[in-house]
Amino acid sequence: MAHIFSFWESRAFYDSFMARSHDRLAASQAGTFKNAQVRLFDHRFDVKTGFEPRFTDADLIRVALCRVHEERAEHFVLMQEKVWNPAMAGSPGMVRGLFGEAPGNEYLILSMWRSAAEHGKYRTERVERLTLRAQTEADVAALAGDIVDMEPAWTV
Repeated sequence: MAHIFSFWESRAFYDSFMARSHDRLAASQAGTFKNAQVRLFDHRFDVKTGFEPRFTDADLIRVALCRVHEERAEHFVLMQEKVWNPAMAGSPGMVRGLFGEAPGNEYLILSMWRSAAEHGKYRTERVERLTLRAQTEADVAALAGDIVDMEPAWTV
């Protein structure tokens, strides 16, 4: 499985790419992959510092895709800002991240880490306690996520 993240300067640039170049590129890649899933998220806020789509200083990415109960969406976003974001930002091995939103109460939390060992320290020490404090189980209808080991040769 491969995860491909792309970051666009603006929605206008994204729309222009989709209108002018996407179909030609997709046709040239026919048969090279199965079951592609694409989601487009709008940036809501950074995690830790100003997000940059630079991957040379991270060895691991943690990505979480959350579908949130409609009546709990405002609470979920607030808990990301007030509970989860400060906890991740306070972890020494966390480089930076972002929180994005898509229609239908879907959210993306992407965090970049110096190493799997640093991310493991954060998980072991904090996740259960933070989940209870943020009432995450009441907010989230569905959660999918992955740990992505960086492949430097694929970084553009």
